[in-house]
Order: sequence, then C-alpha cells, then structure tokens
Amino acid sequence: MRLDFIRPLYERRGPYASVYLGALTGPERESHWRSVRDRLDGHSGHADEATLDALEEEALGAAAGRALFATHGDVVLAESLPEAPSELATWTPLPHVTPLLMRRGENIPHIRVIVDHAGAEVTVFGGGSPRSTTVEAASWPLQKTAQGGWSQKRYERAVDDAWEKNAQAVAKEIDEQVRRIGAELILVAGEPKSRSYLLHHLGTKAADRVMIVEHGSRDNHGQFERDVERALDEWLDRRRAELLERHQESAGPTGMARVCQALREGRVHAVLLPGERPGPVWIGEGGTQLATDEGELRRWGVEEPIRERSDSALARAAAMTDAELWFTDAVEDVAAVLRY
Repeated sequence: MRLDFIRPLYERRGPYASVYLGALTGPERESHWRSVRDRLDGHSGHADEATLDALEEEALGAAAGRALFATHGDVVLAESLPEAPSELATWTPLPHVTPLLMRRGENIPHIRVIVDHAGAEVTVFGGGSPRSTTVEAASWPLQKTAQGGWSQKRYERAVDDAWEKNAQAVAKEIDEQVRRIGAELILVAGEPKSRSYLLHHLGTKAADRVMIVEHGSRDNHGQFERDVERALDEWLDRRRAELLERHQESAGPTGMARVCQALREGRVHAVLLPGERPGPVWIGEGGTQLATDEGELRRWGVEEPIRERSDSALARAAAMTDAELWFTDAVEDVAAVLRY
C-alpha cells in the first residue's frame, strides 16, 4: 500500500501518543477513557495535558473504534477502525502505526464511481466508514434529441458540454479524495462517453489508479458491487505476487540491516513485511535515518541515535521516500523491492 496518508505524522516531531480504542459506548464510556488517559499520563517525561485533552475530545466524539496519533497538543491523524486491534495506549518516539496499516492493507483505500451524463455517485472507502456523495455541475441539457433544424448541431454541442462539465466536476472530487485518503484504486463504471470525459479530466495521480468495471448504473448497484469486490481481491493478489516476483528475480535485499541501508539510499520501491516487527533499530530525526547499528548511524551524522521499534522506523522511511509497504506471509524476514 502507498503511505501518503500517514506522511503528515512525520512532519511533526514526537514523542507521539498512539492510541487504539474499541468503540466507546454506554455509561462506562468516560470512565473507560479515563483509564486510558491515566495510562498515558503515567509515562513520565512524555505526557502533556494539551495532547491528552486533544485525544480525549477525539476519542469521546466517535462511537466507532479509533486509531489516534497525537503530539504537542494536536491529534495529527485519526482513523475509524471497523475491527479495532487490541487496545493500546503508549508514548513512543515515532507513531506506532503498524496495527493500523495491517488492518488497512486488507481493506484497500479506494473510490467507487458510477458516472453518467448527469454526474456521478462517488463512494469513498478509507479513513473511516464509507462515504457516498452525488456530484453534479450542469442539469441541462443532458439528452440529445432529433429535433432537426438549423439549431440541431448547436444543441448537440450544448449537451456534450453539459456532459463534460459534469465529468469535470466528478474528476475534481476524485482528485481531492485521492489526496485525502491515499486511494490505491479508483473503480469506474457507467456511461462510456462520460467515462471517457472523466478519464480525460482526472489528474495524473488519480488516472494512474483507474480500473474500469463494465457493469453498473446508479439505478442498479448489485452487479457493480460484486464486480468491484472481485476486482479488489484480484488486485491485491496480483500486486503481492508481482512484488514478490520482482524481489526474487532481482535478488533484492533481505534482512533488517540491508533493507535499512536501501531505504537510506532512497532505492526502495516497496517494503515487504511478514507482520509486526517490534525488535529495535536506531533512528535519527530524518525520515531515512535508521540502522541496526548505532555506530553506523553516527557515521551518517546522527549525533544522538534513539532506539525505536523497527516496524515504526520502516513505515516512516517508506512513507518519506514514497515507497509502498506490504504485509505478506510469503516472506520470513523483512525484504525490499528496489527501484533500480
């Protein structure tokens, strides 16, 4: 998966409070949060009231399970979790994002679009519960008629302009959502002419992630939903297989030390992880400053290396170098697919 959506976490210095919560409901809601807050407050030297207050407002403001990451009085990232991991509340130099990423990876952040001449129904999956919106710009004229006469061509041009204006509004919405949630896929169904207009107006980042789904209309979602789920499963399997094959064919780096070196050099296209890696590495303030050996990091100019979880350090380095991160049982140790 791409890690664009967590990059803002690394634009703020830690330490970070990382909190994973189940749904807080009922009369025990506030007392439950109080016990979580007390745990965070017990971490001497890290806790500060402004950060704890910001977390409390976010935690008590939603009923769903949540992953929250906060520092220096601000909640920098908050995501709803349909299936919350084991409850966790801790302070660490870097945000502990692995539980979030492991659950997000199987639920690909994506956008489903059913486009027609009137606009589109756009549903966003990622960063919480699915959110649907209807996008329209022009409501007339939308239908071509065989009225004949001298104005026929002008009327048809007006209809085409209305179709294109609606597609342009849909493209703008999709581009915005791609930036917001780091969507991996955009699944598009609907009228062929409107699909063509939409693809023409999408930004490069969004256009590269489009997959056309043949069935679907705003009046009939059934076949569209089935086709989408199948396409998502196939995309996941295909993507993992492609990355693993590239790693094996190029004899890419395996093991923490070699992967850290490749990340420092900015050569990693994707990191492959078998699961959580709590073992320690050494990090500096820079996004790619990580190593298994403290002395090696000092030679790179880091005056005071800090011990941190290796999976947290790998996620930061991948995010800051625009590398992908994938969890797969097909590798026994951390591995990397190189760009070159």
